Amino acid sequence: MPDHETTELDPQLAAVVADIEAEGVPEWHAMSVDCGRRVEDEVFTSDERADVEFVRDYAFDGPHGDVPVRVYRPSDETIATPAPTLVFYHGGGWTLGTLDSADDICRNLARRVGGVVVSVDYRLAPEHPFPAGLDDAYAALKWAAENAETFGGDGSRLVVAGTSAGGNLAAAVALRAREFDGPDVAHQALFYPITDYAFDTDSYAENADGPLLTRADMEWFWAQYLRSPVDGANPYASVLHTSESVLSELPPATVVTAGFDPLRDEGIAYAERLAAAGVDVDHQHHSTMTHGFLSLTDSVDVADEAFDAVAERLRASVGVGGGDE
Repeated sequence: MPDHETTELDPQLAAVVADIEAEGVPEWHAMSVDCGRRVEDEVFTSDERADVEFVRDYAFDGPHGDVPVRVYRPSDETIATPAPTLVFYHGGGWTLGTLDSADDICRNLARRVGGVVVSVDYRLAPEHPFPAGLDDAYAALKWAAENAETFGGDGSRLVVAGTSAGGNLAAAVALRAREFDGPDVAHQALFYPITDYAFDTDSYAENADGPLLTRADMEWFWAQYLRSPVDGANPYASVLHTSESVLSELPPATVVTAGFDPLRDEGIAYAERLAAAGVDVDHQHHSTMTHGFLSLTDSVDVADEAFDAVAERLRASVGVGGGDE
């Protein structure tokens, strides 16, 4: 396991944080849900997009109605068809986030991994609390497995991936697929995931005021997501509390954590629990980074290098030799 000691915030990342703070964006918990969604889209939807040959929006009938998805595929010259299929779940505390706000990271995944990416617009809380978003997320995995061939993907080489709350959903989808004889998941890629309904870690104390994510934000997000605090004990919400016997049956994992992130310690703890249960885990810790840093590859060198390391791990896990880097 890597060294978890934090140092100083990366100077390039500090400049990005300063720019965001200069825009006068309140903390998430200080806004209404509707306002937070609008601001999240405005701040995190990028005009500079990595080139991907094929991008198309679809929807399928899910357990609670239509589930929109967006499919990305690099050019045929850069991938071997059929390509591995990555089912991606965006972050936003189960409350914020859209296909557009996740567009850049999905394009990067498609290009660098050399695979098809299926980005999922799952239902958001508080209108649709737990487990509605998870139901959509799991249905999207099944849809991708059944339809990947249509857009050049391989339904037998499935990766679940996500950032923050999306990392939580990806982990929970891997659990559900294993426990209910769902599609075979070859790999789970969990980027600074939420894993526990608790706020008692050192990283919550050290990074209570951010940057980019605060303890109060996370308390607010959990309050939107759960029907009641009782749901917080459910392993499909707090995946860290999954039994070791179930963890031992899960697919290999890549877990990315950041030093200046309230979620740092629960991400580390989940990586360590997976490894202790015998799962092949690549824990990539970046002590000078904040929550959300993989979306900042254009302006932060460490983030760009970290994304390449993630892509290399995923290519190796699903048997891809290339990728457009």
